[in-house]
Amino acid sequence: MKMKQMKQSMLLLLAAMIWGCAFVAQSTGGEAVGPYSFNGIRSFIGSLVLLPVIALLDKYGDANHKPSTKEEQRQLWLGGICCGSCLFLASTAQQLGLFLGTNAGKAGFITASYILIVPIIGLFLHKKCANHVWVCVFAALLGLYLLCMTSGFTMERGDVFVLSCAFLFSAQIMFVDYFAPKVDCVRLSSIEFLITGLCSLIPMYLKEIRPIGFSAWISLFFDGGVWVALLYAGVLSCGVAYTFQVIGQRELNPTLASLLMSLESVFSVIAGTIILHEHMKPRELMGCLVLFAAIICSQIPADVFRFKKRVRGNAKEAA
Repeated sequence: MKMKQMKQSMLLLLAAMIWGCAFVAQSTGGEAVGPYSFNGIRSFIGSLVLLPVIALLDKYGDANHKPSTKEEQRQLWLGGICCGSCLFLASTAQQLGLFLGTNAGKAGFITASYILIVPIIGLFLHKKCANHVWVCVFAALLGLYLLCMTSGFTMERGDVFVLSCAFLFSAQIMFVDYFAPKVDCVRLSSIEFLITGLCSLIPMYLKEIRPIGFSAWISLFFDGGVWVALLYAGVLSCGVAYTFQVIGQRELNPTLASLLMSLESVFSVIAGTIILHEHMKPRELMGCLVLFAAIICSQIPADVFRFKKRVRGNAKEAA
């Protein structure tokens, strides 16, 4: 594997680790202040925390990251609006699915099915991947099924919303793949979260502020634990991890990127075991192992398999 691809893969792996641990913060913070308030405020935090990073990169970075023409500015804002809108719609669809009765395990599995949706979309956009990567995709789906599904699989009304969430996350990955090589990655992430936060204001007001009143809503934030969760989700999950995603996807096949990011499910289970003292069943452990094996195999360059075929072919000719 090329050194640059290795670094990009490591960034996506770190992003998946941060997102996995963020499930703990989301579960506690979202219950305390409401899902729309939590997602909206953490998105604004994620956008704001990147502003000093942008200023430092402009001043001390090796290259000038600031867009210099109107076309570059248009591309930057268009990318931020597309990525941010998809991120908001995906989170909202997932939340509606959970509200309508889809259990967390099934929601996690259906959401992570973007690892199959992304390469299928990629085929229509002429982004092909090696044959062994397709095998890894289906192996990863099997691992996710073992990890997330604890009972039989039947489609219910809420599952439709969660499935639409998987398609929307796939669209966000493909938008990042398209815009990341064209614009400054950190600025793209900052605008993405600004758009996500702005989109969250309407459902936040209608569903969580208006029913209880502004004063009662503000009082929900007097708990220090809420701000610990918000700062983790805003600074690390949004500001850091999604920036890692944008940078990591710059020259990486989106199918490989989606496989790496699907490790979020594994890290969420590990974080739940360590922090919330949840217990992993043998089936879940097997799912983690299968998923890890699929991710590792997907990172093997296709040249290795072609080399083995050539060696076998030469051996047959010599015989």
